[in-house]
Amino acid sequence: MLGSTHGTLTTDLRARVEACGETPRAAVHCTAPAAAGDAVPLDVSGRPLHADVPDLDRLFRPESVAVVGASDTEGRPAAGITRRLIAWAERVGARIHPVHPARSAVYGLPCHPAVGSLPEQVDLAVLLVADPLPVIEELAEAKVKFAVAFASGFAETGAEGAAAQDGLAAAVRRSGLRLLGPNTNLNAFEEFREDLEGPAIALITQSGHQGRPVYALQELGIRLSHWAPTGNEADLETADFLSYFAERPEVGAIAAYVEGLKDGRSFLLAADRAARNKVPVVAVKVGRTETGARTAASHTGKLTGADDVVDAAMRQFGVIRVDGLDELQDTAALLARAKPPTADGVAVYSISGGTGAHFADLAAAAGLHLPTLPQARQDELHQWIPAYLSTANPIDNGGHPVGDERGRKIIDAILADPSVGVLVCPITGPFPPLSDRLVRDLVDAAEHTDKQICVVWGSPVGTEDAYRTTLLGSSRVATFRTFGNCITAVRAYLDHHRFTARYRSPFADAPRTPSPSYRKAQALMRPGEQLSEHAAKQLLRAYGIRVPREQLVTSAAAAVRAAGLVGYPVVMKASGPQLAHKTELGLVKIGLTSASQVRDAYRELTDIARYEDAPLDGVLVCQMVQRGVEMVVGVARDALFGPTVTVGLGGVLVEVLHDAAVRVPPFGEDQARAMLAELRGRALLDGVRGAPPADTDALVEVVLRVQRMAMELDGVLSELDINPLMVLPRGQGAVALDALAVCR
Repeated sequence: MLGSTHGTLTTDLRARVEACGETPRAAVHCTAPAAAGDAVPLDVSGRPLHADVPDLDRLFRPESVAVVGASDTEGRPAAGITRRLIAWAERVGARIHPVHPARSAVYGLPCHPAVGSLPEQVDLAVLLVADPLPVIEELAEAKVKFAVAFASGFAETGAEGAAAQDGLAAAVRRSGLRLLGPNTNLNAFEEFREDLEGPAIALITQSGHQGRPVYALQELGIRLSHWAPTGNEADLETADFLSYFAERPEVGAIAAYVEGLKDGRSFLLAADRAARNKVPVVAVKVGRTETGARTAASHTGKLTGADDVVDAAMRQFGVIRVDGLDELQDTAALLARAKPPTADGVAVYSISGGTGAHFADLAAAAGLHLPTLPQARQDELHQWIPAYLSTANPIDNGGHPVGDERGRKIIDAILADPSVGVLVCPITGPFPPLSDRLVRDLVDAAEHTDKQICVVWGSPVGTEDAYRTTLLGSSRVATFRTFGNCITAVRAYLDHHRFTARYRSPFADAPRTPSPSYRKAQALMRPGEQLSEHAAKQLLRAYGIRVPREQLVTSAAAAVRAAGLVGYPVVMKASGPQLAHKTELGLVKIGLTSASQVRDAYRELTDIARYEDAPLDGVLVCQMVQRGVEMVVGVARDALFGPTVTVGLGGVLVEVLHDAAVRVPPFGEDQARAMLAELRGRALLDGVRGAPPADTDALVEVVLRVQRMAMELDGVLSELDINPLMVLPRGQGAVALDALAVCR
């Protein structure tokens, strides 16, 4: 048995910073102030720790606008766009200036031959030209702040278009202006209702038509403040608008349709800002399947990224990912307008036992907490509900009480219970006059409580007065058309507030200076090569990750001596830079208990390696570790997010089980523990069939040390695979039995 070098994460252990080779945790969190004069602080891998919020006020609310390529020739696309822009400018109070070298007037407005001849400096230039590139320099000289390019034929069309877009992006960077597009549309210039009150939804889309359901929420009384159609994102990207909207006081939630992310780090920094400001972000991100990813790339020219990494990164920073536009619509609407919950319990109240049971079953399966109401509360409800009906939760009133004053008393009693934060009333179909009275009571109760009331109006018609006037006329009741969308939105609502209540930006604690471990590790790296197991374990030792007692030997006699020092029984393994899967080649021998077995094993291992033409740096004679839970911890590089850290069930079945969780650095202990909670095989760590609980603290410690390694060695380490990492019983630590490392 190995002796324990790990205990709980005590204050003493936390205090021993920097010494990653000796300290379980502190080096993961060691920080240093940014160097004097740094514009943006960087982490230890040279990546930014925060991003400035772009000032986009004059993009959305310009005082003066130039329409370059303006036209009033009916039947031409530019004419229709010009007409819409003139109407929009009038609505927002902007002065508009048509620009065209061959026209003296457009729709009765004086037309100027070039931007440089305008009578004033403009905030925004809208480019109705096929090739915006030649105009950029002219806009820069005129000190235009923003430009919008509608032209297509760029990265969405392939390699030639991507090269043209790169040229456009480079010109924009030199100019100092900010560009929306190319391949965008008129959604930023839509008409937004000014008569609606309350927190608004800000909308970001990479495909304009996909934002239509959210835009249409205005017809249901839900306010929309902005729409950013990002197009190909040659300059301004989703992350810029996410950061900007997260700082706007009128924005209650951000809804996004994302086909691809331009830069993973920028997106995480923006999501971090939203989380710190407690602004919910709800997103549809396409690309869950290979087909979806391929279609998205052809549409926007973006790199979709590995979906499991995108999904984990969004979850890590509190972005609520939904699948459908209907879910985007309903979830954003609830999160924008709902007050913070007073409790996480959901009460289900219905006039039908079947309806209540059906909804409660689905809600519980989705992870919502449906508390059993206390007996005293149930007794109170039975004053108005027949004794043979259940009032435990779900609450079934039988129908008749909603027709008189009892209905409101039941609702108020449920809302008065401290365990209830959300009341859901599923109404599967209209049944006037009872349904009319029921929704009036619910709407009235909502005006007198801080708790959220949700109604599912199941009628497929949707023309009923109870729905169109009473429910949709309420700013406090959230109304849904399906059970599924209601459950998705309520779960997102409760999850968001739990998440933001405990959220601390991981960028605040991200290390900015290398640890002593980094200096040790540098000497071990071999650019462009895979390290041998022996060298990979030295790398782990440098970062304080425990490995078995072992010696690298180059003769049978030395192997026998090493076995005596390590202690029988031993494991022997061939060690060489080209050996990735030794077990399949027969290059691992376990349970050796005598000198003769060790000598024979040495000869056999070297013979196999010679036959396989696999050069060795020697044979490892290793301590045989007692059984524990076999895990895998690793590092891989994602094209969008850079280094990622993975933990999962390990051993020889790792490729079969595919039970793993991933995170993007930086992250803290809470996210490391959340990774373990996501595993389907999490129960193995808790102990099954009489096995003792595993040392999950030690496993978390290894994950955080590997994260530190991933960040510090980002430029030189492309892959790390610790498999198996044997997690011993609680208090005894974790031991890396094998490791593979590939250098960039």
